Amino acid sequence: MLEWKVFLEQAPSGGMTYLGWLGSGVMWTLLVSICAWVIAFTLGSILGVLRTVPNKWLSLPATIYVEVFRNIPLLVQMFLWYFVMPEILPTAMGDWLKQTYPNLITLPFAQFSLWEFTAAVLCLGLYTASRVAEQVRAGIQSLPRGQTNAGLAMGFTLKQVYQYVLLPMAFRLIVPPMTSEFLTIFKNSSTALVIGVMELTAQARQINEYTFKTFEAFTAATLIYIAITLTVIFFMRWLEKKVAVPGYVSQGGH
Repeated sequence: MLEWKVFLEQAPSGGMTYLGWLGSGVMWTLLVSICAWVIAFTLGSILGVLRTVPNKWLSLPATIYVEVFRNIPLLVQMFLWYFVMPEILPTAMGDWLKQTYPNLITLPFAQFSLWEFTAAVLCLGLYTASRVAEQVRAGIQSLPRGQTNAGLAMGFTLKQVYQYVLLPMAFRLIVPPMTSEFLTIFKNSSTALVIGVMELTAQARQINEYTFKTFEAFTAATLIYIAITLTVIFFMRWLEKKVAVPGYVSQGGH
């Protein structure tokens, strides 16, 4: 029988209960995921557009970025950002990152080191940007070529064709895969535990180490992951229906 009352017990450190530790883990997970998603969506959208333009000087660097970041394992990238990046920067800046920058900031239910947090956000954001770029590219290239030709025939510049014709349609089409990418970045945030970020999975493991309540700790973490995931899915399905274009997004059109 699962002993859920263990979460109401006083934790040995931090001045809170084990339930508070879980709350801290949720705060970490959401902060890392949302901040990383801002980077991923912004950069990925730019890269996705550049991959479809006819200018090779713009499309080639975007293609190289996508292939490099998408094909290096995320865990390796996490170690590179946290351990290697300070060493390849100028000595003064590297020492500042390792010694001065990691001051702790305390928020309700969360206390985090700035460098650990920053490294995790940059790693997840830049890695996921390569995946978002592919979704944006696929969305643009799935549109009929005639839309581009019609825009150019009306006197639009190529920039205006992307701004007013292609991107508004493409972003509507890729709402479902973008939902998947956001959920992926949310779940991938658990890899941040390897550099000391006390997100939800790390907190569940810490609770297990202190209480030996393995099933309770990881069952609670699983239920929280499921609750957040379902919330995102329901919201994105609503958004998909709101922005659906009949004949293009069949699910949203129902």
